[in-house]
Amino acid sequence: MTTKVFSLQIDEKCQSFYKFAASTIKKNNMTFTETSWEIFERAIADYHKHDDVDTPISNPYETKTIEYYLYLKNWIDTVQWHLEDIIRDPEIDPVEALKIKRRIDKSNQDRTDLVELIDSYFLDKFKDVKPAADATINTESPAWAIDRYSILSLKIYHMKEQVERDDTTPEHKAQCQKKLDVLCEQKKDLATAIDQLLEDISTGKKYMKVYKQMKMYNDPNLNPVLYGTK
Repeated sequence: MTTKVFSLQIDEKCQSFYKFAASTIKKNNMTFTETSWEIFERAIADYHKHDDVDTPISNPYETKTIEYYLYLKNWIDTVQWHLEDIIRDPEIDPVEALKIKRRIDKSNQDRTDLVELIDSYFLDKFKDVKPAADATINTESPAWAIDRYSILSLKIYHMKEQVERDDTTPEHKAQCQKKLDVLCEQKKDLATAIDQLLEDISTGKKYMKVYKQMKMYNDPNLNPVLYGTK
């Protein structure tokens, strides 16, 4: 198996968000989370047409739209999900495992950068909203909540897969069905919370404050193992 490294073009952060701003929170009377979920399911289905971590992405949405970035976000999560499965093979070659571990590290960095890019969309969308005097801040930004929502879509897809297996016991299926029920309830709660957060920000009840994720392990100037080898 080859280990091609997916690379997100982070310099897009510095470019205009005019296409972002042209997108709407609601599309065809769907809430933002309904639209997101539809996109996540499409990305997961597209990946599983080949079920190969080296399958090139073919994003069906217009570049630099919020839909484009939601699809890209879930594609990264989906590939990483399967890399995490592969690396846990007890028979895996150690050299190959190290390659995959480094690929996962790179994927995590791409994921973080993309979440920050999506938060930039929300910052731009709500830039003219004046927060109320008693406005409060949320424990996490909209994009980090959407990050959890994307990963939840993968949990539901793969737990449903377990429920539908025909090579296992009824007990296994029953246990997985209980877990699937919980995940579906979590989906409903998280969707409600995200849509409410966006509504509160749009009306000034809450305000956004985004902190950059200052990851140190990938930085050759901050990881002592890396700068110590210079």
